Order: sequence, then structure tokens, then C-alpha cells
Amino acid sequence: MFYSRRSPRGARRRVSPLGALVATAALGSGLFAAQLVQPGTTDRISPQYVALQPRPSGGGVLTSIDPGLGGLTPAGRVGVAKTPVNVRYTFDGGVRAPITDTHGAFALRPLAQNGGTLSLVPQGNGLAVKYPTRCTLARERQCPRAILEGLREDALNPGTRPMRYGASIKMTHRDLADGANVFQKGYSVGGVSQFKLQVDHRQGHPSCVIASRARIYRAEPHLDVADGAWHNLMCARTRDRLTLTIDGVERARVPLPRNLSIANAEPLRVGGKGAGRGNDQFSGQIDNVFLTIS
Repeated sequence: MFYSRRSPRGARRRVSPLGALVATAALGSGLFAAQLVQPGTTDRISPQYVALQPRPSGGGVLTSIDPGLGGLTPAGRVGVAKTPVNVRYTFDGGVRAPITDTHGAFALRPLAQNGGTLSLVPQGNGLAVKYPTRCTLARERQCPRAILEGLREDALNPGTRPMRYGASIKMTHRDLADGANVFQKGYSVGGVSQFKLQVDHRQGHPSCVIASRARIYRAEPHLDVADGAWHNLMCARTRDRLTLTIDGVERARVPLPRNLSIANAEPLRVGGKGAGRGNDQFSGQIDNVFLTIS
């Protein structure tokens, strides 16, 4: 069960460049979100991210410089959002632009191990991110893994403020596993605190998770969303409850303590809790990732 897992091995460790392949695009021979930042956009993208932008190598492959980003996490007290926040990723910028939210901020970059790849695929009038096929190897440590990850941004910690977060996903039963993390910030163990959207278990049940330092709260309906169709999933935290809405209909809710605060030094992650072993790798497609803090 998800509540017994620890942070993935290697989530905070450096991954050797020889073993890390950061995502390439399936659209033509272009690069997935990895060209140098264009003039005029760097003022709205984390300077640390700009400095770390991987350079394209021969054949259009991007090699990760430091997937862990561990050396860039500032020390000190963890902060929370002081003003409302509205972050949305549509991934429609194409393969030659950095992956930022629709305001050009809060950049993400692809991280991978064991040849894991991400690709952009058509979705409606835009693009979505396709994640690695579910691994069936006998040794999990050899499985391809790939996620999107940002930098530490304390302004994305909701604290006790109301919030909404979610994504559009497309999965089949072939994509399911015991854990498939869609979108998260923080961990549910180790006294860290967390908010997360996942599709855990092989029944295809989505769930919203909020974790304090001592307890995990989960809103999960007995509803299968791994049917090969697109579904819009939204988690909403109010003062005293956590709800899950699927395609505009509320499907599950659980009570929350009014004083539960979510604040951690972890970055936003999309598609898994890291690029290392035991990362609860998502398989399928993800689009329209969002976070709103009121």
C-alpha cells in the first residue's frame, strides 16, 4: 500500500550521466523542452534552471547534468505561499521551448534513468506528455524511468490555505501498477508533508492524498479510470476536507484537520516521485497539470 512506502531510493542522489537519458521528443527529430532559454523569457524562469539547462548532444539526446538537484536546495526554514498562486502546465509549447507554466514560470525539466524517455503526443488542439511503457522486467532496478521535476519553490507550499490541484490523464489497464504518481509535492513518509494525485492499485482507482507529518489522508472512489479515455482529475482541499472530482463530478471525500499544514522543500514532480528505484512511475499520458492556492 502507498502508505508504507519510503522515499524512492536514489530520489535525492546523483544519477550518473552514463546511466541517465533525459527525454527526447517523438515529434520529428526535435528536442523535448531542452533548448537554451530564448531571449526575453529568462526573467520569469528560475535562474538555477537556466544555468542547468542541458545542452543537446549528437542525435538529439539530452544528457542530464545533475538529476538530483540536491546541491541546489537552499538550506533554512521552509516557507509557504503568502499570496494566491495559479500554476498550469499545458505542454503545448512544443519541443523547442522550456517547459514552463502558462505564465512562463516554475520551469520543469525531464529526468530519467535506464533509457527512460518522455515524448510529446497530440492531444486535442495541443500536446500531452507520454510516459514510459509499464516495465515488466524481473528486476525493478533495471526498469526505464522518466519524470518531470522542478526546483524548490516554497511559494508552491499551501500551508493551511485552500487549494486545488490535478491533471488530465489517459491510461489503460496495461499501464497500471501498485503505484502510479501523477502529480505531487513532498513525500507521505519521513515527517515531510505532501499533496499528491495518484492512480494506485491495479483496479485503476485514482486518489487524492494529503499527508501531515504524522498521518496520511486519502480520498479514493471505487471507480476505474484506466479505460483508455481522457479523464480530468481534481483534488480540492478546503479548511476541513479533501475531495476528488472526476470529469466534473465529486466522487470521494475525507475530513481533514483544520490546522494541517503542507510545507516541504521538495520540488513539483509530474509522473513519479523521483527518477530512482521505487519511484511509483506513471505510465500513460498526462496533460493540463495545475495547482491553485487561494
